[in-house]
Amino acid sequence: MEKNKIFDEVEKMLTEQNFNIITKDDTRPWGGFFVIDENQAQDFANIYFDGIDVDGLRIGGKLSPKILLVAPEARLSWQYHHRRAEIWQVVSGTVGIKRSPTDEEGELVEYKPKDQIKLEQGERHRLIGLDNWGVVAEIWQHVDASNPSNEDDIVRVQDDFGR
Repeated sequence: MEKNKIFDEVEKMLTEQNFNIITKDDTRPWGGFFVIDENQAQDFANIYFDGIDVDGLRIGGKLSPKILLVAPEARLSWQYHHRRAEIWQVVSGTVGIKRSPTDEEGELVEYKPKDQIKLEQGERHRLIGLDNWGVVAEIWQHVDASNPSNEDDIVRVQDDFGR
């Protein structure tokens, strides 16, 4: 499937679900993402995380919902974050994820729709597209209310795109 087609499909789905899309970024070399209004975190969790209570996800700050789209055979950077933990749930497609508490990459584990992944603050991780596009719902769990995480809170240990 072409990149613009999958992005159009996901945007249509989010709009039909009455989500307010704050940002659409389809310029990433690995795919891209949609940022959803933080005030809709519980609605997002109801649909994409089987109704999990978002109050139980709060660590020290707000929650930021996103949808990630990873292209076939593309790899996000081997990375970690200082100011957030994350919870992911696969929406469609099968994706690979590598995880580790250290800079050494762990084994690839495949995840299918409805599989949920919890990443701790500082845990190294890499999302990998396999045979087809993968769509993953994500909630950022900010650890510091006075200094919330953002796209700059990425420590890249390894990156296929030289970032």
